[in-house]
Amino acid sequence: DSWGIFTFLCAALCNLPALPALNCSEELGASQSIQQTYDLTRYLEHQLRTLAGTYLNYLGPPFNEPDFNPPRLARAERVPSATVDLDLWRGLTDNARLTANYRAYSRLLCYLRVLDGQVGTAELRHRLAHFCASLQGLVLSIGGVMSSLGYPLPAGPAGPPAGPPEAPPAPNDFLKKMDDFWLLKELQTWLWRSAKDFNRLKKKVPPAVVTLRLEARGF
Repeated sequence: DSWGIFTFLCAALCNLPALPALNCSEELGASQSIQQTYDLTRYLEHQLRTLAGTYLNYLGPPFNEPDFNPPRLARAERVPSATVDLDLWRGLTDNARLTANYRAYSRLLCYLRVLDGQVGTAELRHRLAHFCASLQGLVLSIGGVMSSLGYPLPAGPAGPPAGPPEAPPAPNDFLKKMDDFWLLKELQTWLWRSAKDFNRLKKKVPPAVVTLRLEARGF
């Protein structure tokens, strides 16, 4: 009868094993972390366009002229350069590219903080401080991506270093402005390339697909 069938079904369900916890947090975490890092990189690209225009106007001519494209001086070699052959860059492993990004932005952040302490207008200081906070978030976000993919963080103290490597001050005001110009130029190139890196990476690590497998015991 119907009561007997109901009793039989209840007994069968009670004998099913408990479902194990779904362990998809690592893959899901990696996918979300990459997407968030990509979004932050694009946001910083947009933010830098406004900041660079304001800062170059602060430096004055010829630095704010659209066709100003000076050669990179030896002093500018202190700033991490993003000028690398694209085929060579793409041939690196994901771990190597992430490590290079993490180290570069950590150093660029230090130089930007020095700029923040040198500018003479409150509005520009506010914009630089806001950008530095966003860039520090990018460094931490890249570290999160590396951890979620099982890659070790670069050797050194946790988080971005407190200051840039020691370097002699610029001998004159023009060379100091040239240092600032190249800092912004390299940062712009790094962000452009990083956005492409994270766009490719998020396609390699698709969102996790959860599959349930039920193994019923015999009645």
